[in-house]
Amino acid sequence: MMALQQKRCELEEQGCGGCNLLSLPYEKQLQKKQKELKALLGKFRKLQPILGTEEPWHYRNKVISTFTYHERKLDSGIYIQGTHKVLPVKSCLLHQPALDEAVEAVRQAARVCKYKPYDEERHTGLLRHVLARHSLLTDEVMVVLVTASPVLPGAKNFVKEVRRRCPKVSTIIQNINPRATSAVLGYQEKILCGRGYIEDELCGVRFQIAASSFYQVNPKQTEVLYQTAISAAKLDGSQSVLDAYCGVGTIGLTAAGKARSVLGVELNKKAVQCALENARKNGIKNARFLCEDATKFIQKMADRGEHVDVVFMDPPRAGSTQEFLDAVSRMKPDSIVYISCNPETLKRDLEILVKKDWKVEMIQGVDLFPGTKHVETVVLLSQQKPDDTIEIDLDLDELDATSAELKATYKEIKD
Repeated sequence: MMALQQKRCELEEQGCGGCNLLSLPYEKQLQKKQKELKALLGKFRKLQPILGTEEPWHYRNKVISTFTYHERKLDSGIYIQGTHKVLPVKSCLLHQPALDEAVEAVRQAARVCKYKPYDEERHTGLLRHVLARHSLLTDEVMVVLVTASPVLPGAKNFVKEVRRRCPKVSTIIQNINPRATSAVLGYQEKILCGRGYIEDELCGVRFQIAASSFYQVNPKQTEVLYQTAISAAKLDGSQSVLDAYCGVGTIGLTAAGKARSVLGVELNKKAVQCALENARKNGIKNARFLCEDATKFIQKMADRGEHVDVVFMDPPRAGSTQEFLDAVSRMKPDSIVYISCNPETLKRDLEILVKKDWKVEMIQGVDLFPGTKHVETVVLLSQQKPDDTIEIDLDLDELDATSAELKATYKEIKD
């Protein structure tokens, strides 16, 4: 990978805390992440070198900005790390520039409309957050204005002002969140203009993305992630695939061209609707999607003795559950492809699966989040046979100095 120019971030110096590796050259960031993955997961298998990106700047296609008062006027930004104090943000080195332009347009329009920011302590005011999403395919921006009340005075004027200041904004949604909660989005929405969604493309498949849909924030590296996962599964057109925690169907629909059938399971109703529409628009007829709790659905399949060839699982940061892993093991798929955004919960889940006679065949880190501590990991697992061996990845120098006998034994095995 070529040497990349280092950039200075003023927000980091003001306590932003969102990009805790930004001061490190990108090559050093990758080395650090590889080392940390190895420390957590090396006991399961020797790791493949982490897959970095050619461009670690301006990759984020999503931003959430929280409203506040700053110097006696409405502003917005990010919480300072460890606090509920908002640091105003005009631009970020990781955002797609169109997102910063859209959020600035929202701020200016909100000032024109004399909207007040929501006060968490007094429960007064109107504006809580603005969420913006960018499509790399169309260069369009979706704006989601999160309000504490369903009433948005002068909504038509607000829409007019936003679109005048940022023509890339193609749709604006009002999301109503009256709850005393740290969750950004509420359950009720109004489309103020446009279609209420944007579209993007991954691996040749076009996706419809709604306000609450899960969609990876780095589309270029997401293609690398999904290609890695699908390649690991060794799909040849004959396999049945289960896509658990499927979201808007990104993994399942990307894999559908190489699978006999795809079944996606997701609890978020809007995401499932998007997945079904995505399959229809792309002419993909061998994929279906169900709105179900993934764990309960897998348990029912296992109880009925049903089988699939490959399970793709991409759980949230909390990882999977004992119940889900038990049910998947009872289904006896040929392989599991586990995509994880949290190496610590991945380690916990792999320990459970290994005890259930699953063998870790491959571990591959993919850097979707340059400048931050976060990393995605793809793990391939297969049913372990009695004569299978497990390849471990340890440095002799990392073993305790008193463990001379263990060192000698490990060196003998490795040689």
